[in-house]
Amino acid sequence: MIKMNESMKYVKKEKTLKKIIRTEVIFAPFLIIIPLIVGILFIYEWYYRGFLSGTSNFDIELILGLVMIIGNILFDIPFVRSLIKISRKK
Repeated sequence: MIKMNESMKYVKKEKTLKKIIRTEVIFAPFLIIIPLIVGILFIYEWYYRGFLSGTSNFDIELILGLVMIIGNILFDIPFVRSLIKISRKK
């Protein structure tokens, strides 16, 4: 049985970290695009079913759409930027 010294453990962790970051970067477009599309669909439904018909039954769809879009812009996009910076450093 081969014993691993500290440098070998570091190399193994480094490779694992690279794989994790690469996987995160691959799924990043889904992390950004899907919430944007769903948020736009919520706002679209609110506009055509609620705003144009003059009912307030669909106002929650507007709120959900805005929360999804604003949350995506505030949190997901900086997260993906940091992933890209980390992957470039490695």
